[in-house]
Amino acid sequence: MAPQRFHEQFDQIQRALPDVPLAMGPDDSAEFIYEKGVVLARDGEEAQLVEDTVRSHFTETAGLLPEHVRRAGPRTNRSGITRIMVGNPGHGDRTADHAVAGALRALREAEGRARRRLVSRNHVVSISVNACPGDEPVPAPSTRTPNPGRAEGDHDPDSAVGVLVIDTGLMHDYRSYPPLAHTDGDLQVRETDESGVLQQYVGHGTFIAGLVAAVAPNTDVTVRNTLDDCGAILEDAFGEKLFDAVEEGGWPDILSLSAGTSNGRVDGLLGVDAFMRELRAQRTLLVAAAGNNASATPFWPAAYASLPEYADAVVSVGALRGDGEYGACFSNYGPWVRVYAPGERLTSALTGFDTPVPYVYQHSTYDTCRYGFGYACTCRSPRHTGLLSDASGKPDQVMFEGFASWSGTSFATPVVAGLVAAHMTANKETDPRAAARRLLSRNTQFAEVRGAHVPALRPTTWRPVPVALA
Repeated sequence: MAPQRFHEQFDQIQRALPDVPLAMGPDDSAEFIYEKGVVLARDGEEAQLVEDTVRSHFTETAGLLPEHVRRAGPRTNRSGITRIMVGNPGHGDRTADHAVAGALRALREAEGRARRRLVSRNHVVSISVNACPGDEPVPAPSTRTPNPGRAEGDHDPDSAVGVLVIDTGLMHDYRSYPPLAHTDGDLQVRETDESGVLQQYVGHGTFIAGLVAAVAPNTDVTVRNTLDDCGAILEDAFGEKLFDAVEEGGWPDILSLSAGTSNGRVDGLLGVDAFMRELRAQRTLLVAAAGNNASATPFWPAAYASLPEYADAVVSVGALRGDGEYGACFSNYGPWVRVYAPGERLTSALTGFDTPVPYVYQHSTYDTCRYGFGYACTCRSPRHTGLLSDASGKPDQVMFEGFASWSGTSFATPVVAGLVAAHMTANKETDPRAAARRLLSRNTQFAEVRGAHVPALRPTTWRPVPVALA
């Protein structure tokens, strides 16, 4: 990601988590965002080993203070993770945290002997993993049909496939959109600010629920507002919230997740390790977004699909361009992405249809696609003046009356979740993992992503969007 865009993303997430000092990583690069002054370790003996080893290393290293090293929370958690303070989070700037970097170095030899990771940064898991204005929803006329359109089929409460969406909460009047009649869950905590303006990423979960319901009408969709704070949450809290979600309503058939983070590693996120191990023991299929950083670097939890022990439990989803023939310029890619689906300029319900809601654009505008593609991708549509691009100008305000057009791997993900659910209904399949295997193995559709021939899933009710080449 270009530095300017990453700094905008950082500012956005810092506003969402105002009480958590954040830094960019790893060290002085801009690949992910993490909490300053804190590392994570597994509960019990490993946490004690990490604490003792870091304190000893800091005692012997100039500029690092051993008195800062202490537990920063309970010694045991349901997520199996202990927070350990290693530095003053108020020191330094956003570009690096030398205390956290020092703590990671202190455990290198021990990790080499153990042949597994013992310590980790506390990464920010987020749906807002870039700063392109194409990620802003664009109002669509209430007379427009959704895209993908609603598939044929009825809802049968006895055979409906359970889909759990981990995202932002539902809009208060979401049931005024008929396809969401069989959707339930958490309402958005705060939809608008004091001026009545729709808050950033509010409606994201409603939009995703609408996509699932369109592709697979025979579903019972539950939306949890796990990512209520502008789509962002710390890794250790995320592990806890995932357990909360499945314990509240039981393990679903399919779990749709449009958030994650890279971490510079190929072995997953320590903060969700306990949840992923529990997932592996269940029958639930995790369908996860591959991320929007136009990078081949593994993006977690989606990249668990590339680990042999999770290959049957996780499907990672990248996004196709509006015409469905090529990968969207923003989509992450690489061999760890299992399948691609339409993810550019889809149309679904952003809000309910009762009361128009205004929205102020927050991002800056770029004249060309941020990743160098020549066509007018989502980075150029719509054009508007954002708060960050013109501090002296008035930000654009638009009105939503229900439908929106939106882009991202966030939305390719529920399309695939819906296709798996529809396959289960059509084939009377009760095992979501078996359904995903068969759906992917029988698929004959392909697309081109960065020159590679990749599997693609396109709903029959999806309509290609013309792409204007530069």
